[in-house]
Amino acid sequence: MFGRNATTFRENAPLLGVVALLLATFALLAMFGHPDATAKIERERSETSLIETLPATGDDVGTIVSDLAPDDAKARNESVPFADDAPPPAKPFTFRGNGIDRQRARDCLALAAMAEAGSGDEDQRAVMQVVLNRVRHPAFAKTVCGVVFEGSERPTGCQFTFTCDGSLDRTYSDAMWRSARERAQEALGGYVDAKVGSATHYHANYVYPYWSGSLDKIAEVGPHLFFRWRGAWGMPQALSARYSGGEPDPLALRETAQEVERPEDLLPRLAQQGTAVRSITASDIPRDPSLAVTRPSTPDSPAPGVHFVLVSGGDAPGALVEKARTLCPGDRYCQVYGWDDATAIPARLPLGEDARRALRFSYLPARSGNPEVVYFDCRVFIALESGACLPRAIR
Repeated sequence: MFGRNATTFRENAPLLGVVALLLATFALLAMFGHPDATAKIERERSETSLIETLPATGDDVGTIVSDLAPDDAKARNESVPFADDAPPPAKPFTFRGNGIDRQRARDCLALAAMAEAGSGDEDQRAVMQVVLNRVRHPAFAKTVCGVVFEGSERPTGCQFTFTCDGSLDRTYSDAMWRSARERAQEALGGYVDAKVGSATHYHANYVYPYWSGSLDKIAEVGPHLFFRWRGAWGMPQALSARYSGGEPDPLALRETAQEVERPEDLLPRLAQQGTAVRSITASDIPRDPSLAVTRPSTPDSPAPGVHFVLVSGGDAPGALVEKARTLCPGDRYCQVYGWDDATAIPARLPLGEDARRALRFSYLPARSGNPEVVYFDCRVFIALESGACLPRAIR
């Protein structure tokens, strides 16, 4: 009996193989459907891979300093159209953490909403949604309190203005705290403010910060305009970081922020003012470049030499190149080096290893028949209009 079954199996093996092939084909069709669906899946996989390689820094948004007077800023903001596509809402926030984490996250979320949006219900919910969008975005801190106080430990670069402009000294009524905390609990429990979509940036309509034009304007809630990064970095699938608790102590973060000595005037950024933080002119460079004397640059009379500038990932690459050209007029030797962290800007030449590793932008003008040379750190600048990526050796 066993032998006869084996013979029958051998005789029907080709037929069984065809049946198995058909079953596998039907299974694949059931899983993936039409070839277009398969192509869609491949595109989504490609986008996910792209997101993983994009820059993991949110330093393009520091203290909001307007380039224009309030009335001019309002007019400029009104002239900018909203993005054509409706902003898809973010997924509900999933809280993972213990009781202390939840209490800290709730209070940080409530504080940011009150300080940034006042007492309005819609305004507070919109700000809370941006905070939670950032928590899940690879460019920002991975906790609620970490996002709210991000950058406040430095003299410049705080992500939320209220953490470094003295507003931490404000007090709020018990009633205001109570209502803000209720909204925060709802947001942590999965409430989604669909109006602001996957926005990770916003500013008041009476200011126009330098980075505003490089993002997509997607919503307006009260006096605030909301923005997202262009491309995959601004899509809901970019909100891929997993929240797992570990909230830092907000009282300690507040104390640290209040102890920082901040400059009255923020350092000039190349994209904003076209000036350098530090310049070393050709006449200042002796035979030993490590002994170079530094002197501040002036916007009215750029001198050929080496200019150290402050840039940001939110700056348009083309704008940086144009501003760098103004720093290097004529046909004499000149070079521009840019960093996105003011503390990384060196005091003299030659560039040390740390300064070279932190370099984000390099410009050498056309001279003596040689072409213009422009490099960007492509981990920070993701939409190059010109130039090339900095070699890894420099990073």
